[in-house]
Amino acid sequence: MASTVLSKTFTASNRKTFTISTWIKRTGLASNYGILGSGTNSSTDRDSLYFESNDYLYFDAKVSSSVVASFQTNRKFRDVGAFYHIVLAFDTTQATDTNRMKLYVNGELETFSSVTYPNQNRDMNTNNTVHTIGAILGPVYYFDGLMSYFAFTDGTAYDASYFGETDSSSGIWKWKSPSVTYGTNGFFLKMDTSSPGTDTSGNSNTFTAAGTPTLAQDNASNNFITLNPLNAYYTNSTFSNGNTTFASGSSYSGTTANILLDTGKWYWEVKVISKDGDTDNYSIGIQGQEATGTNQYVGSQLFGYQYYGTSGTIYNNNSAASYGSSYTAGDIIGVALDCTNNKLYFSKNGTFQNSGNPSTGSNGYSITAPASVTLGGYYPSQTFWTGNSGTFSMNFGNGFFGTTAVASSNADAAGYGLMEYPVPTGYYTLNTKNLNTYG
Repeated sequence: MASTVLSKTFTASNRKTFTISTWIKRTGLASNYGILGSGTNSSTDRDSLYFESNDYLYFDAKVSSSVVASFQTNRKFRDVGAFYHIVLAFDTTQATDTNRMKLYVNGELETFSSVTYPNQNRDMNTNNTVHTIGAILGPVYYFDGLMSYFAFTDGTAYDASYFGETDSSSGIWKWKSPSVTYGTNGFFLKMDTSSPGTDTSGNSNTFTAAGTPTLAQDNASNNFITLNPLNAYYTNSTFSNGNTTFASGSSYSGTTANILLDTGKWYWEVKVISKDGDTDNYSIGIQGQEATGTNQYVGSQLFGYQYYGTSGTIYNNNSAASYGSSYTAGDIIGVALDCTNNKLYFSKNGTFQNSGNPSTGSNGYSITAPASVTLGGYYPSQTFWTGNSGTFSMNFGNGFFGTTAVASSNADAAGYGLMEYPVPTGYYTLNTKNLNTYG
């Protein structure tokens, strides 16, 4: 969250040889976002690892205001749906300059568009005095996104294979428990409790949190879906809270989640935080085709199904069907999507509408089979249109509406997710473990 940072001051140790490993999920793009800062002065003596506003990964180290090491990656990092594994290893004792500073992302050794390798036996600012996680020294460039499994090793340079591995079935790079020697100043922050700075390496190098860190279910071991700011259709869309909150300005605006659903049974919740206007112009549902026309609302589409706020009707193919109660700011809408039997259900504050029961399959709203729609599946979707503005917050299982934790602790049958209301029998929250098993 903005203005949140972890910090700790160390006594200098091995400043030539060390490793930084972290798993991060970006939510903000096109601005400077800090991952790690260290040193004694934010302007003259510092090491900084961060995403630049052009979405390249950048590092620079200064001593007495002179750059002694730096790089900019050849590729950009703009995926807001997945965790990146970043490993930065230093060993300035190496005779070959390219071996003194190495960057790995998702197990791959990165190449650079520009680079300055440190001189042999150069002491870096890292592993010396103040360290900040989630910002660079200042602190400035606060990180916008999620972090988990942040490790630091003092005295050993490791490659990425000590912190991650390739999944034999999917070929995807995944987290594994580090098998490393941490050294005196080493630490391992799992970030899986309400105290994200707690060190579990055995060294008790716990960091102090400033700001309001938020514990999410989302981590590199089990990645929950979010909204997709790269697929914000129409205009005036803004995103926050890890891309789980969507705010509209005026006129038409909407967005989808970042995962297309084509098999399985899924449940998620949407809270109406605010809405402006008293007409039937805000809606929650699914869409199976892209919005193609100016000011085209999802309910006008052949493969778009939306539950509308004021009327309580379902719109599909520009036709309204009587369905349930109206809803407004403060209400929580549950969505149960059955891709097996081609049914859709909506609840209001825990009560499924139209006498629907997704657990038994009764009174579901019939939808086109996912395989037959334009996109080959459905995105969770929400829209404001015709002069309305407002804010929706999504809970795909992370346990929050914005920064407000759910009042209940309802997990699905697999034990994943924290939902406000009970998950229907046979339905699952939207995360990678469930998608791999039930999707």
